[in-house]
Amino acid sequence: MPLTMDDVDRFEVFRPRLEAIAYRLLGSAVEAEDAVQETFLRWQSADVERIEVPEAWLTKVLTNLCRNQLTSARARRETYVGQWLPEPLLAGDPMLGPADTAEQRDSVSYAVLTLLERLSPNERAVYVLREAFDYPHREIAEILDVSEAASQQIFHRAKKHVADGKARTEIDEAAARRVVEEFLAAATSGRTEPLVRLLTENAVVIGDGGGKVPARAKAFEGALAVAKFLRGLFKPSEAKRAILGGSPEIYASIANGDPAIVAVVDGRVVGVMCLEVDAEGIAAFRNQVNPDKLARATERWAADEHGEPLLNAF
Repeated sequence: MPLTMDDVDRFEVFRPRLEAIAYRLLGSAVEAEDAVQETFLRWQSADVERIEVPEAWLTKVLTNLCRNQLTSARARRETYVGQWLPEPLLAGDPMLGPADTAEQRDSVSYAVLTLLERLSPNERAVYVLREAFDYPHREIAEILDVSEAASQQIFHRAKKHVADGKARTEIDEAAARRVVEEFLAAATSGRTEPLVRLLTENAVVIGDGGGKVPARAKAFEGALAVAKFLRGLFKPSEAKRAILGGSPEIYASIANGDPAIVAVVDGRVVGVMCLEVDAEGIAAFRNQVNPDKLARATERWAADEHGEPLLNAF
């Protein structure tokens, strides 16, 4: 039976939540949109009048599509060029989903999305549904076709894996801007010492160019090594301008709840660097420059006001 407009509207009510779940599960806005669209096609072909709880049905279909996607994604990432990082989402993007609790905000941070890559598809699904969306284990068990006890065990195991590597400090928009401004002043000073003072002892910097933009295949580790790299990264050169298609304007922003540096050329976002901050300083820089993962950020950037850039770089 063809869908009525009411049936379509019923689905659209759930679309934002489905997209937020899928993004956390997949770490990719593009893949999340595809998974939600496939869920709609399943809804379209179902006898929707017999579906008693549409949200539960749709969540189950979406989650299992994402689990299958995660299994195939692991194989693809084994051949991915360089480091793989999630697709960043700028502040205000509805795909970031609920942010009422610290757990919800943490679940979409760049640090946690990166840590979730260590989990199995089942662990990732249970963690996201429970931690970010507060689904009871009874419902998660039904979604994944496991026992309630198994769901609880999977969650505790997944949470331990994530907590072991998580050391993020939440900061507000004003504090995020101060962090970026202080970092940029140090990075463009031409000296490593100001940068080292801002970093934790075990700071790391990771870049994802996807083989399309140069990015180091192996992460830099340690405050001094990271400081030297960042000093060079923010040093202007014709080669960098050629790669990026011009001289980027540098803005302070927030991406996935973290302070972020956004590089923009002619209205196109060409890089988003997320700064992970803990009590001791800046612990990690995750720099997304793969153009395939910046289209949504560019769309979001075009829709917002940004004021003057902090820096014209490179």
